[in-house]
Amino acid sequence: MNTPQPATWRNWARTAAASPYRSDTPRDLQELTTIVKSAAADGHRVRAVGGGHSFTPAAVTEGVHLHLDHLTGLESIERLPNGNAYVTVGAGTRLFALNALLAAHGLAMRNLGDIDKQTVAGAISTGTHGTGARLGGIATQVVGARIVTASGEVLDLSRDAQPELFELARLGLGSVGVLAAVTLEVVPAFRLEAREEPWPLDEVLDGLDDLVDGNDHFEFYWFPHTRRALTKRNNRVGDDEQAPLHPVRAWIDDELLANGVFGLVNRVATLVPPATPGINAIAARALSARRFIAPSAEVFISPRRIVFREMEYAVPRAELKGVLAEIDGWLHASGEHVPFPLEVRFAAKDDLWLSTAHGRETAYVAVHQYVKMPFQRYFQAVEKIFAQVDGRPHWGKMHWLDSARFGELYPRFADAQRVRAQADPDGVFGNPYTDTVFGARHPEV
Repeated sequence: MNTPQPATWRNWARTAAASPYRSDTPRDLQELTTIVKSAAADGHRVRAVGGGHSFTPAAVTEGVHLHLDHLTGLESIERLPNGNAYVTVGAGTRLFALNALLAAHGLAMRNLGDIDKQTVAGAISTGTHGTGARLGGIATQVVGARIVTASGEVLDLSRDAQPELFELARLGLGSVGVLAAVTLEVVPAFRLEAREEPWPLDEVLDGLDDLVDGNDHFEFYWFPHTRRALTKRNNRVGDDEQAPLHPVRAWIDDELLANGVFGLVNRVATLVPPATPGINAIAARALSARRFIAPSAEVFISPRRIVFREMEYAVPRAELKGVLAEIDGWLHASGEHVPFPLEVRFAAKDDLWLSTAHGRETAYVAVHQYVKMPFQRYFQAVEKIFAQVDGRPHWGKMHWLDSARFGELYPRFADAQRVRAQADPDGVFGNPYTDTVFGARHPEV
């Protein structure tokens, strides 16, 4: 089994510091095609950048940097007999803007992550996901994609129109072209009842299957150095049920405690690392339960203002308890101090070639470290634990794997490499990160 190579991340970090050759913000599709075609003809590489949420240099380039800020908004809505709809939006549309557009038409995404600052293109290209045992990531909701190729050709793709290219267009790190528009299958707007409660970690793990399968959306946060967790259960409710969250309570929980006080906790842990276990124990026991009902997007999304580094891996759901036990054991043995909770979420298996949930019921484990604290020893140790159960890293989060290992982890990875080579034979849409992920084919570029 391959082990992570630390040099890989250092190389990516050096690349991330490089200045782009040129930055462009095309005003429309025609200008986008002109820029891409011209850059390719001049031998420059091209990368589109979204909301800048990724922890990898996936969007970095020394060639042409594209910002899709003008390729936004609602293009069309096709209503379906079952009440769902196909909605086509510009690829540069931010998720918070998409949620507002959908709500205005009585629609919603069936599942979301907890951050809404990403662009649609960035979110689907890196495999962004939420939580829910019967639900997939955002890319599973994509039914169509419009891309611009290196020759400037505009292609509309779907499962019926060039299905193999469609696979990498909706989840492939922008490796086959620049996304210009995306068609999503969305659902009628719905409301969620949110229940957030502190639990003993052992009770969460003992009843895990019931919690995961018995709720529309379930996740929990485990505070390292403790046996305490914060659980979150979100379930659909009817329009007649009311339980609004008082704005003062919302401010206290989301801004004061989750961001203000938590930021102070991390600064104290940075200055006095040995105090971390005690701080975590106090923080875990200070949490109080809350319940409220709100439109789905308002429940899914949480404000995040603390700066941190993150690594997240998808592991087989059946292996989760063992993985957490291994991490707990390493933390005790190593003396590492981690003030940030681990976040655990769930997803259904799917058939997308590069989905982290491809072919298996999945649990996601995200580890974080405050930006001013050392992270590499912790992340690399946890990555080795994930490797023991064939964990797959989130495409937008830190990791130390390369194409050889991805070939072992993804049954259709060779197909992804083949389609990438066919669609972009000159490596226009690559950079050192994607070359590491897919295998460097054009080192001279």
